[in-house]
Amino acid sequence: MSQLDPNQPNLPNQVVPGNLHGKYWHWWVSGLLLLATMINYMDRQTLSNLAPRVKASFSLTSEQYGEFASVFGLSFAVGALFFGIIADRVSVRVLYPCVLVAWSAVGIATGLSTGYRSMLVCRGLLGFFEAGHWPCALIVTQAVMSRGDRAMGNSILQSGASLGAILTPVIINLMVSAKVTDPQYQSEWRLPFIVIGGVGLLWAVLWLMSIRAGDLTRPEVTREANGTRSEFWLLGFLRDPRFWALAAMVFCINTSWQLIREWLPLFLQEGRGYSERFALYFNSVYFIATDVGCILAGATTLWLVKRGMSVHGGRVAVYAGCAAMAALTTVASFLPKGWQLECTLLLVAAGTLGVFPCYYSFTQELSVNNLGKLTGVLSFLGWMSSPVHVFFGRLIDQTGSFDLGIALVGWAPLIGLTIFLLLWPANRLEA
Repeated sequence: MSQLDPNQPNLPNQVVPGNLHGKYWHWWVSGLLLLATMINYMDRQTLSNLAPRVKASFSLTSEQYGEFASVFGLSFAVGALFFGIIADRVSVRVLYPCVLVAWSAVGIATGLSTGYRSMLVCRGLLGFFEAGHWPCALIVTQAVMSRGDRAMGNSILQSGASLGAILTPVIINLMVSAKVTDPQYQSEWRLPFIVIGGVGLLWAVLWLMSIRAGDLTRPEVTREANGTRSEFWLLGFLRDPRFWALAAMVFCINTSWQLIREWLPLFLQEGRGYSERFALYFNSVYFIATDVGCILAGATTLWLVKRGMSVHGGRVAVYAGCAAMAALTTVASFLPKGWQLECTLLLVAAGTLGVFPCYYSFTQELSVNNLGKLTGVLSFLGWMSSPVHVFFGRLIDQTGSFDLGIALVGWAPLIGLTIFLLLWPANRLEA
């Protein structure tokens, strides 16, 4: 394979002859990544959708529930660093299905939890193995997508999160009754964990049937764009101000996305008095909105570039628009139960996920050889925001209200953009 310069404005798609390989093969691979992200979020979202039942079953406080989210996030941070390094050293074709099967097995085990401690262990293991998805997925999109197509490819990849989050409440509604307050029905929360955890095993088979050895080979380069040799990858990142710009960005966008995602069902039911059934169905609609926001972010970036805007400028403009929508959580915190609150939350949904394709595309500008390591380090830093869940739950226990936390969390993406613009060097912007 010929050596390719990662700084060229449009890397050609790396199409390998064979079954399913052709002009649109890279979009087929994007579809597989979408399904993997969907499964990732189905396993992750099952707990938040069943949170009132789990809290009642184990007699948990909001702060204890926050500890589940915190342990998941911190374990995810460690897993991101671990798998980020591993993904640059071993075949992603093999590593990817291994981590997916592992987190699916933990999802099944979660349904067999006997109490607070066993649930805590399961959430920690789930976070660790789920972290392997992102380094693997971004290596794949870098390998098969042209530079101009990556924002759209990353939108498809990220939209699987919305699809999984949309399907999870629907599946749960089919498995559990509406009698959440009746102790007789509280144990129904176990079955969805087991069923949803089993879905991932099917994807691993499809992946191995579709991707052959050598399909995901990336360009072999001896030096990165910043002139740092591959073996000194960490030092090279730490010296690059773009790395710190992205570290601030991912910390901020992960804080808003994960907090709202985790606490939304409880906010709707305990904070605004919605029924469990309505909250579950609204959760599906909420994640439809996140999917729309994610796809529109990628499509709008493509449109802006075709209209003459620079690739970097288009990404920044789209990110800014999405971040402004995320900040509408402040408006939501003042609204009572009703359609105005619901519409505002849907705008928040589109914004909080729409920033991610832009962030991923910025990340892919920094490295070819060490993208897995870079993704892992940045993900580690982003998930270090996870202890905020404990403080968020403690604030709810102390004030009896979700409103203050909800009002503040939506501003995080705009803060991240501000820091990003201050740190990203002007001489690294293309025309």
